[in-house]
Amino acid sequence: MDKQQRHKVLQSVMWDYSISTGDMEKLLDGKIDKAGHYTREKLFAKMLTGLPWYTIIQLLPVEIVKEMLTDEVIGALWPKSVQKQYEYIRKRLQETLPHSG
Repeated sequence: MDKQQRHKVLQSVMWDYSISTGDMEKLLDGKIDKAGHYTREKLFAKMLTGLPWYTIIQLLPVEIVKEMLTDEVIGALWPKSVQKQYEYIRKRLQETLPHSG
């Protein structure tokens, strides 16, 4: 996904807030702690509920997605069926991607 497409997707996620795509990118990359009132985890949770899975893994490396799929992030998802879906995805990622570090 090129930079222009990435910006367009990020803008679509934050349609209801005026947070720049540059700030969202910095937040996702871990370069800043907050963009507006969003933390990295809250932005990621919003992406999980608002974007198709294949778009998410085009925006972020799958290793980062695996790292960010925490209990806290999954617990913030709604409805419960979405939580179950991402619990399954986290389990599969943990099984298929070796632990880094």
